[in-house]
Amino acid sequence: DVPELRALIGEVAVEQLERSRSDDPRGVSAALRVCFTRLLKSEKKFFVDQLNMLVKRISQEAAEGKDTSGSNGDLLLRLHSQYPGDIGCFTIYFLNVVRLEPGEAMFLGANEPHAYLHGDCVEIMACSDNTVRAGLTPKFMDVLTLCEMLNYTPAPSSSKIFPAVQSQLDPNVYLYDPPVPDFTVMRIEIPASIKLYLISAMDSASILLVIQGTAVGTSTAAASEMSLHRGSVLFISANESISLHLSSPDGMLLFRACCLL
Repeated sequence: DVPELRALIGEVAVEQLERSRSDDPRGVSAALRVCFTRLLKSEKKFFVDQLNMLVKRISQEAAEGKDTSGSNGDLLLRLHSQYPGDIGCFTIYFLNVVRLEPGEAMFLGANEPHAYLHGDCVEIMACSDNTVRAGLTPKFMDVLTLCEMLNYTPAPSSSKIFPAVQSQLDPNVYLYDPPVPDFTVMRIEIPASIKLYLISAMDSASILLVIQGTAVGTSTAAASEMSLHRGSVLFISANESISLHLSSPDGMLLFRACCLL
Protein backbone atom coordinates (compact mmCIF):
# COMPACT_ATOMS: atom_id res chain seq x y z
CA ASP A 1 0.00 0.00 0.00
CA VAL A 2 3.05 2.30 0.21
CA PRO A 3 4.28 2.75 -3.39
CA GLU A 4 7.66 4.15 -2.34
CA LEU A 5 8.33 1.06 -0.22
CA ARG A 6 7.07 -1.18 -3.01
CA ALA A 7 9.58 0.40 -5.38
CA LEU A 8 12.44 -0.36 -2.99
CA ILE A 9 11.46 -3.98 -2.41
CA GLY A 10 10.73 -4.76 -6.05
CA GLU A 11 7.75 -6.41 -7.71
CA VAL A 12 9.08 -9.97 -7.47
CA ALA A 13 9.44 -9.78 -3.68
CA VAL A 14 6.13 -7.96 -3.32
CA GLU A 15 4.31 -10.63 -5.32
CA GLN A 16 5.91 -13.36 -3.21
CA LEU A 17 4.59 -11.66 -0.07
CA GLU A 18 1.14 -11.16 -1.59
CA ARG A 19 0.99 -14.86 -2.55
CA SER A 20 1.96 -16.04 0.95
CA ARG A 21 -0.93 -17.33 3.02
CA SER A 22 -1.65 -17.05 6.73
CA ASP A 23 -2.00 -20.84 6.98
CA ASP A 24 1.59 -21.22 5.77
CA PRO A 25 3.72 -19.46 8.39
CA ARG A 26 6.96 -20.64 6.81
CA GLY A 27 5.96 -19.14 3.48
CA VAL A 28 5.06 -15.83 5.14
CA SER A 29 8.36 -15.75 7.03
CA ALA A 30 10.33 -16.51 3.89
CA ALA A 31 8.55 -13.73 1.98
CA LEU A 32 9.12 -11.24 4.81
CA ARG A 33 12.80 -12.15 4.89
CA VAL A 34 13.12 -11.45 1.15
CA CYS A 35 11.28 -8.13 1.41
CA PHE A 36 13.19 -6.90 4.45
CA THR A 37 16.53 -7.95 2.98
CA ARG A 38 15.78 -6.21 -0.31
CA LEU A 39 14.90 -3.06 1.62
CA LEU A 40 18.08 -2.91 3.72
CA LYS A 41 20.31 -3.76 0.77
CA SER A 42 18.87 -0.94 -1.33
CA GLU A 43 21.35 1.48 -2.87
CA LYS A 44 21.54 4.54 -0.62
CA LYS A 45 20.69 7.13 -3.27
CA PHE A 46 17.68 5.10 -4.38
CA PHE A 47 16.20 4.66 -0.90
CA VAL A 48 16.90 8.30 0.04
CA ASP A 49 15.06 9.45 -3.09
CA GLN A 50 12.11 7.17 -2.31
CA LEU A 51 12.08 8.29 1.33
CA ASN A 52 12.02 11.95 0.30
CA MET A 53 9.14 11.21 -2.07
CA LEU A 54 7.25 9.42 0.70
CA VAL A 55 7.82 12.21 3.22
CA LYS A 56 6.74 14.84 0.68
CA ARG A 57 3.59 12.90 -0.18
CA ILE A 58 2.60 12.30 3.45
CA SER A 59 3.33 15.93 4.36
CA GLN A 60 1.09 17.16 1.54
CA GLU A 61 -1.71 14.76 2.49
CA ALA A 62 -1.47 15.83 6.13
CA ALA A 63 -1.57 19.51 5.14
CA GLU A 64 -4.72 18.81 3.13
CA GLY A 65 -6.36 17.21 6.16
CA LYS A 66 -6.27 13.67 4.75
CA ASP A 67 -6.01 10.60 6.93
CA THR A 68 -2.43 9.31 6.73
CA SER A 69 -2.78 6.59 9.38
CA GLY A 70 -2.72 3.90 6.68
CA SER A 71 0.88 4.89 5.99
CA ASN A 72 1.74 5.53 9.65
CA GLY A 73 2.07 9.15 8.59
CA ASP A 74 2.55 10.79 11.99
CA LEU A 75 5.20 8.28 13.03
CA LEU A 76 7.00 8.48 9.69
CA LEU A 77 7.27 12.28 9.82
CA ARG A 78 8.43 12.25 13.43
CA LEU A 79 11.14 9.67 12.79
CA HIS A 80 12.28 11.41 9.61
CA SER A 81 12.62 14.68 11.53
CA GLN A 82 14.85 12.88 14.04
CA TYR A 83 16.78 10.73 11.55
CA PRO A 84 16.47 12.36 8.10
CA GLY A 85 17.47 10.12 5.23
CA ASP A 86 17.69 7.04 7.47
CA ILE A 87 16.50 3.74 6.01
CA GLY A 88 15.04 2.87 9.40
CA CYS A 89 12.12 5.15 8.55
CA PHE A 90 10.92 2.38 6.19
CA THR A 91 11.23 -0.39 8.79
CA ILE A 92 8.08 0.84 10.55
CA TYR A 93 6.10 -0.96 7.84
CA PHE A 94 7.44 -4.31 9.05
CA LEU A 95 6.75 -3.74 12.75
CA ASN A 96 3.77 -3.39 15.07
CA VAL A 97 3.33 0.00 16.70
CA VAL A 98 2.75 -0.72 20.39
CA ARG A 99 1.66 1.76 23.07
CA LEU A 100 2.22 0.38 26.55
CA GLU A 101 0.00 1.74 29.29
CA PRO A 102 1.37 2.33 32.80
CA GLY A 103 1.85 -1.01 34.53
CA GLU A 104 1.97 -3.07 31.33
CA ALA A 105 4.99 -5.02 30.13
CA MET A 106 6.07 -6.72 26.95
CA PHE A 107 8.54 -9.51 26.25
CA LEU A 108 10.72 -9.67 23.14
CA GLY A 109 12.61 -12.86 22.39
CA ALA A 110 16.04 -13.18 20.87
CA ASN A 111 16.43 -11.94 17.27
CA GLU A 112 13.15 -10.01 17.30
CA PRO A 113 13.54 -6.53 15.80
CA HIS A 114 12.30 -3.68 17.96
CA ALA A 115 12.64 0.07 18.34
CA TYR A 116 12.03 2.12 21.47
CA LEU A 117 10.35 5.38 20.46
CA HIS A 118 9.55 7.57 23.47
CA GLY A 119 8.41 7.57 27.09
CA ASP A 120 9.90 6.07 30.23
CA CYS A 121 10.22 2.36 30.88
CA VAL A 122 12.21 -0.17 32.85
CA GLU A 123 14.08 -2.49 30.49
CA ILE A 124 15.68 -5.78 31.53
CA MET A 125 17.98 -7.69 29.18
CA ALA A 126 19.42 -11.17 29.34
CA CYS A 127 23.17 -11.55 28.91
CA SER A 128 24.00 -10.82 25.28
CA ASP A 129 27.16 -10.57 23.21
CA ASN A 130 25.73 -8.53 20.35
CA THR A 131 23.64 -5.55 19.34
CA VAL A 132 22.82 -5.52 15.64
CA ARG A 133 21.13 -2.36 14.36
CA ALA A 134 18.51 -1.94 11.65
CA GLY A 135 18.37 1.82 11.32
CA LEU A 136 17.38 5.01 13.16
CA THR A 137 20.92 5.32 14.44
CA PRO A 138 24.19 6.98 13.44
CA LYS A 139 26.04 3.85 14.56
CA PHE A 140 27.33 1.01 12.38
CA MET A 141 24.78 -1.28 10.73
CA ASP A 142 25.84 -4.85 9.92
CA VAL A 143 23.17 -5.47 7.29
CA LEU A 144 24.26 -8.98 6.30
CA THR A 145 24.32 -10.27 9.88
CA LEU A 146 21.07 -8.52 10.68
CA CYS A 147 19.12 -9.98 7.76
CA GLU A 148 20.41 -13.48 8.50
CA MET A 149 19.73 -13.50 12.25
CA LEU A 150 16.27 -11.92 12.50
CA ASN A 151 13.17 -13.89 13.39
CA TYR A 152 10.62 -13.15 10.64
CA THR A 153 7.68 -14.91 12.29
CA PRO A 154 4.72 -12.49 12.26
CA ALA A 155 2.66 -12.05 15.42
CA PRO A 156 0.17 -9.51 16.78
CA SER A 157 1.47 -7.10 19.39
CA SER A 158 -1.07 -8.48 21.88
CA SER A 159 0.87 -11.74 22.00
CA LYS A 160 3.91 -9.87 23.39
CA ILE A 161 2.15 -7.95 26.18
CA PHE A 162 1.58 -9.41 29.62
CA PRO A 163 0.32 -7.97 32.93
CA ALA A 164 1.86 -7.89 36.38
CA VAL A 165 0.64 -10.47 38.92
CA GLN A 166 0.31 -9.50 42.57
CA SER A 167 2.53 -11.58 44.83
CA GLN A 168 0.76 -13.96 47.21
CA LEU A 169 3.56 -13.45 49.76
CA ASP A 170 3.60 -9.63 49.73
CA PRO A 171 0.65 -7.50 48.51
CA ASN A 172 3.05 -4.62 47.82
CA VAL A 173 4.91 -6.64 45.17
CA TYR A 174 3.79 -7.19 41.58
CA LEU A 175 5.63 -9.74 39.44
CA TYR A 176 6.45 -9.42 35.75
CA ASP A 177 7.42 -12.98 34.91
CA PRO A 178 8.29 -13.44 31.20
CA PRO A 179 8.28 -16.85 29.48
CA VAL A 180 12.04 -17.35 29.98
CA PRO A 181 14.00 -18.29 33.12
CA ASP A 182 16.65 -15.59 32.65
CA PHE A 183 15.03 -12.81 34.65
CA THR A 184 11.96 -11.51 36.44
CA VAL A 185 10.99 -7.96 37.39
CA MET A 186 9.26 -6.96 40.60
CA ARG A 187 7.37 -3.69 40.98
CA ILE A 188 7.34 -2.77 44.67
CA GLU A 189 4.79 -0.15 45.71
CA ILE A 190 5.16 0.83 49.37
CA PRO A 191 2.29 3.03 50.64
CA ALA A 192 2.95 6.06 52.82
CA SER A 193 1.34 4.31 55.78
CA ILE A 194 4.28 1.87 55.96
CA LYS A 195 7.37 3.36 57.60
CA LEU A 196 9.47 0.18 57.84
CA TYR A 197 9.65 -2.25 54.93
CA LEU A 198 11.78 -5.35 54.41
CA ILE A 199 13.26 -6.16 51.00
CA SER A 200 13.27 -9.94 51.34
CA ALA A 201 16.33 -12.07 50.73
CA MET A 202 16.39 -14.26 47.61
CA ASP A 203 18.44 -17.19 46.38
CA SER A 204 19.86 -15.08 43.54
CA ALA A 205 21.49 -11.67 43.30
CA SER A 206 19.29 -8.77 42.22
CA ILE A 207 19.34 -5.08 41.31
CA LEU A 208 17.05 -2.55 42.99
CA LEU A 209 16.10 0.74 41.30
CA VAL A 210 14.38 3.57 43.19
CA ILE A 211 11.84 5.45 41.06
CA GLN A 212 10.01 7.42 43.73
CA GLY A 213 10.43 8.18 47.42
CA THR A 214 13.22 8.38 50.00
CA ALA A 215 14.43 6.02 52.70
CA VAL A 216 17.41 4.94 54.73
CA GLY A 217 18.40 1.36 54.12
CA THR A 218 20.19 -1.07 56.41
CA SER A 219 21.50 -4.34 55.06
CA THR A 220 22.46 -7.68 56.50
CA ALA A 221 25.65 -7.40 54.42
CA ALA A 222 26.53 -3.68 54.42
CA ALA A 223 28.45 -2.12 57.31
CA SER A 224 26.74 1.27 57.16
CA GLU A 225 23.37 2.84 56.39
CA MET A 226 22.42 3.74 52.81
CA SER A 227 20.53 6.88 51.81
CA LEU A 228 18.07 6.01 49.02
CA HIS A 229 16.22 8.43 46.74
CA ARG A 230 14.96 8.70 43.16
CA GLY A 231 17.65 7.30 40.85
CA SER A 232 19.42 5.23 43.50
CA VAL A 233 20.52 1.76 42.38
CA LEU A 234 21.49 -1.07 44.72
CA PHE A 235 23.11 -4.41 44.06
CA ILE A 236 21.66 -6.98 46.45
CA SER A 237 23.65 -10.17 46.80
CA ALA A 238 22.04 -13.58 47.18
CA ASN A 239 20.56 -14.25 50.63
CA GLU A 240 20.81 -10.54 51.56
CA SER A 241 17.85 -8.59 52.91
CA ILE A 242 17.47 -4.81 53.26
CA SER A 243 15.35 -2.90 55.78
CA LEU A 244 13.96 0.40 54.49
CA HIS A 245 13.12 3.20 56.94
CA LEU A 246 10.84 5.38 54.81
CA SER A 247 10.91 9.16 55.11
CA SER A 248 8.78 10.08 52.09
CA PRO A 249 5.17 11.26 52.60
CA ASP A 250 4.17 9.62 49.31
CA GLY A 251 5.58 6.16 49.92
CA MET A 252 8.05 4.52 47.53
CA LEU A 253 8.09 2.93 44.08
CA LEU A 254 10.88 0.45 43.40
CA PHE A 255 11.76 -2.03 40.68
CA ARG A 256 13.79 -5.15 41.38
CA ALA A 257 15.41 -7.24 38.65
CA CYS A 258 16.19 -10.79 39.69
CA CYS A 259 16.14 -14.43 38.70
CA LEU A 260 13.62 -16.73 40.35
CA LEU A 261 15.58 -19.94 40.90
